[in-house]
Amino acid sequence: MPHGVLFRGGTEEKIRRQILQEDLLEAVIGIAPKIFYGTGISTSILVLNKNKKTARIGNVLFIDAAREFEVCGSQNRLHNRHIDRVSETFHRFVSEKEFSTVVPITEIEANGWNLGIGRYVGTSSHDTRVDVADAVRKLRDLENSRIVAEIKMYQHLVELGYDS
Repeated sequence: MPHGVLFRGGTEEKIRRQILQEDLLEAVIGIAPKIFYGTGISTSILVLNKNKKTARIGNVLFIDAAREFEVCGSQNRLHNRHIDRVSETFHRFVSEKEFSTVVPITEIEANGWNLGIGRYVGTSSHDTRVDVADAVRKLRDLENSRIVAEIKMYQHLVELGYDS
């Protein structure tokens, strides 16, 4: 499926909600772009199961396999080692740092039934906290620099005879 089905609203959200409320979704696996011939979009595999193992009931496994590929010309290719990693992770149904996360359906519900893989599987190995006050200061400085540059540009245009 295209990734949009994981988070779009409307009918797709209703379908996701129903599938999750009935506890039919076992896993969401994100796949790299350009894997399927003729399409450059990232895709996902939704594993549905009416008979989940007891330990999996009430949970969904998210696997971010978007970095599991090899570039082969204009297409990307999944090799056995990539497929094996995804398959082993699915069968073990475990969280693995920056690759997979087991998420309770109650958390997915709290997130508005959003199945976006990045929401549940962290791929950043560094702290992404932002000092908002410092960021605002930098933004204001950049805005002031832009204003000064525009004034200089208009002065040069006037000197060159381009009065406006």
